[in-house]
Amino acid sequence: MAVTDEAIEKIKEMIVSGALRPGDRLPKESELAADLGLSRNSLREAVRALSLIRILDVRQGDGTYVTSLDPQLLLEALGFVVDFHREDTALEFLAVRRILEPAATAMAAHRIGDRELDALEAQLDLLARAAAADELVAADLEFHRTVVQSSGNGVLCSLLHGLSGPSTRTRIWRGLLEQHAVDRTLYEHRAILTALRDRDAEAAHAWATVHVAGVEQWLRSMLE
Repeated sequence: MAVTDEAIEKIKEMIVSGALRPGDRLPKESELAADLGLSRNSLREAVRALSLIRILDVRQGDGTYVTSLDPQLLLEALGFVVDFHREDTALEFLAVRRILEPAATAMAAHRIGDRELDALEAQLDLLARAAAADELVAADLEFHRTVVQSSGNGVLCSLLHGLSGPSTRTRIWRGLLEQHAVDRTLYEHRAILTALRDRDAEAAHAWATVHVAGVEQWLRSMLE
């Protein structure tokens, strides 16, 4: 195991064991390095790495703290990773989305409120009027975010947002514009909204599956 990896593992053990809790300040660098049997350089590298994935928060002039460790905060890094995916793994991300998003949409059918339903209607109006890819992406992101947030599961929401962030959606919407497939996509969005208004979880699940599977099929044809 590399020295930095060992340092990361030791800090992780402290957090998992409860020796360090969310919001706790880490001991001084020299003290922590001595306690863990690490060099200060390896400890510093470990702290830097853990701060990048939002485990630790380095506050200049104040110290280093354990973050809230909220799953939504920790999953933010997923979107960053997805943005660097290769074309041959894009379909794998979509396949995961095809499993999770219909489930979230079905959950939303039981919980979504009138305010969120009205917001979805407004977002669809924006989608229908949008002409440029960036406008379509913004409205599409907001539509799906509202649906998934209405599931009441913050972890699921963060996972799905990370799996299909702005860069991925931009490429897809540009392709849909080129293929004149925007109307079909809007039809699927409206079908999802209708199912949510009817509190029909099965229909919501089915239409979300059709929608994501259609995007997956389109991307597969583009890659081939």
